[in-house]
Amino acid sequence: MKKLLIVVLLVVCATGVYAKKKTPRQTDREYWCEQAYRMAQPVLENMAKGELRKNMKTEFSPSFDKRDRRVVYMETFGRLMAGVAPWIALPDDGTAEGARRKQLREWALAAYRNAVDPQSPDYLCWGVAGQNLVDAAYIAESFLRAYDRLWMPLDDVTKQRYIEEFTKLRKIDPPYTNWFLFSSVIESFMAKAGAPYDEFRVNTACRKVEEWYVGDGWYADGPVFAFDYYSSYVFHAMYLETLQAMVDAKANTRLDYARYHARALKRAQKFSIILERFISPEGTFPVVGRSTPYRLAAMQPLALMAWYGKLPEELTNGQVRAALTQVMHRMFDHQNNYNDGGYLTIGFCGSQPETADWYTNNGSLYMTSLAFMPLGLPESHPFWADEAQPWTQVKAWGGQPFPKDHRWGDDIQTKDKW
Repeated sequence: MKKLLIVVLLVVCATGVYAKKKTPRQTDREYWCEQAYRMAQPVLENMAKGELRKNMKTEFSPSFDKRDRRVVYMETFGRLMAGVAPWIALPDDGTAEGARRKQLREWALAAYRNAVDPQSPDYLCWGVAGQNLVDAAYIAESFLRAYDRLWMPLDDVTKQRYIEEFTKLRKIDPPYTNWFLFSSVIESFMAKAGAPYDEFRVNTACRKVEEWYVGDGWYADGPVFAFDYYSSYVFHAMYLETLQAMVDAKANTRLDYARYHARALKRAQKFSIILERFISPEGTFPVVGRSTPYRLAAMQPLALMAWYGKLPEELTNGQVRAALTQVMHRMFDHQNNYNDGGYLTIGFCGSQPETADWYTNNGSLYMTSLAFMPLGLPESHPFWADEAQPWTQVKAWGGQPFPKDHRWGDDIQTKDKW
């Protein structure tokens, strides 16, 4: 009887019923939309008016280095847009959610224009710091994630300004880390957009990512492996998007981007299995490595596979939604993650400035929006329509059958000759 009670309680946790801010009538999707809108509205409404720099309440790491502090605004906008782009790209409809999406998209399009307009108070600080390469890549990534709805509607002047700003960033020499992918995302976007691109920067990133693959879904961030979430924050998503954009551009090269994409997708699926297993019955996951204030960005590959409709067969839509929803509840219902201006504050679960690294500001934290990508699926999609199901750790700790984990035999490092 006691064992049965434990299982029942764990399954209740899996469905998110106990979360204190979720009413019985609020669906998981409604809760996600509420969180996404709360995060995006202050940024996009202000930037659409050219008032983000004027009104944003900023915060910097106690150990912040000497770079130009204006990078905070580019980090905020680029990272937020990479996360919410799939959602606001959905077609308009007559629902309350649809009205919010439409408003956010209209603000976003105005903000995109202001970002590259030298006459706007919110013209971003293009070219003032190496950091610009990082956040320009997130802007390019947002265009790749909603190309027809966010890039194509821009006027020709704005498009040309982006191409010019992206091109100027070639003067930045990326360090021997995940930064190679920031260059490759920008260049592959330009290839897709029909602009001149640097194939060397794309292929160099691909070569290094292949060299740094260490197996079982993990990438090393450079020649030496570190146990952190950079496979989540950067590697899986940006490598897949670089490859896909080059396929879309029909790039003429001896590198078979489609074949590499197929292999990278399998690696991302394996890593998604690992991430799902990291989520405890209570909705927590291990806090390890640097950049922990990126919060939910640690779950980006799992969210990406759900949005792509490419979850591995070991994971169901119902269990992944339930697990991610529980993580969201655990993070946002129990602690206040916003300052009194409505902007994210430095921390992992609440205000915890001591978690900041030397490069962290509260614009950096908008990477947490990357977990919102499944909102880009319509409400009728099985990710939202299927019943919530217990995820792996709920089953394991509840004494129920659960699948064994195993190493994937087809994920070995490439032996291709470059």
